[in-house]
Amino acid sequence: MQATPQSSTPAPGNGPARHRRRSRGPILGALASAAALAGLATMLTGGANAAENPYERGPAPTEASVTATRGTYAVSETRVPRFSVSGFGGGTIYYPTSTDDGTFGAVAISPGYTARQSSIAWLGPRLASQGFVVFTIDTNTTSDQPASRGDQLLAALDYLTKTSSVRSRVDGTRLGVMGHSMGGGGTLEAAKDRPSLKAAIPLTAWNLDKNWPEIRTPTLIVGADGDTVASVRSHSEPFYESLPSSLDRAYLELNNAHHLTPNMSNTTIAKYSISWLKRFIDNDTRYERFLCPLPRPSLSIAEYRGTCPHTA
Repeated sequence: MQATPQSSTPAPGNGPARHRRRSRGPILGALASAAALAGLATMLTGGANAAENPYERGPAPTEASVTATRGTYAVSETRVPRFSVSGFGGGTIYYPTSTDDGTFGAVAISPGYTARQSSIAWLGPRLASQGFVVFTIDTNTTSDQPASRGDQLLAALDYLTKTSSVRSRVDGTRLGVMGHSMGGGGTLEAAKDRPSLKAAIPLTAWNLDKNWPEIRTPTLIVGADGDTVASVRSHSEPFYESLPSSLDRAYLELNNAHHLTPNMSNTTIAKYSISWLKRFIDNDTRYERFLCPLPRPSLSIAEYRGTCPHTA
């Protein structure tokens, strides 16, 4: 743009002053027009980007926002008694209080063997405050095996989207599952049984089935380097390796962690769970930067493997 006015403006002494002054008019006008067009293009591009993904919720993420104990949404909760549902053992729904942003994606979370929803309750408000409806469930019995827990996760999602008091806040086409230990094994079962799920996150998962080539849901498997109950060598790593190579998948191994680490508030689990759910339930590519390039080993990460860039 600068070369044009320099070449078209007469040099000093090459003509009457009035000619030089007159020549600036078209140039300045052209510059003004170009600036206006650039501004219009910027506005149109921004509008187009917003229109491309109507599911984005909340401001652009930062390192501080994905590691914070609470996101930008105020959160409400409602208890679902065991006797009021069938197919699972009740639970607690956490959801953004405001309805200004329309509907939200949702995730159901199962506890592990012998555990109740209180063991995973910290994930409820933490994820909901980032713009999700979150259902932490109790299982029918605390000894239910992974296949049963998978069925119960799906029953909980069906209740959440069709019957619950917050069903109008949930986008039933954008759902995910999470779970700890046998609940993590149930997460794999649910993803296998319902390919329409958008995201799955098994946490230090336990399952006798080590092969999951049927799964079509983007899956983040979280293991712990010090897990002696569901060691990564016999559980999380085989789970990850058995997933289709074409799938959006990742393996996060927590450093200096153990089987019960997901039962306590954990910044690393939260950061990558939020990013995975945002990226695949909300299709929010603003969170891609926390997943790709692959995170490097650190004080909190023993190992991270995965597919990058993501295709979904």
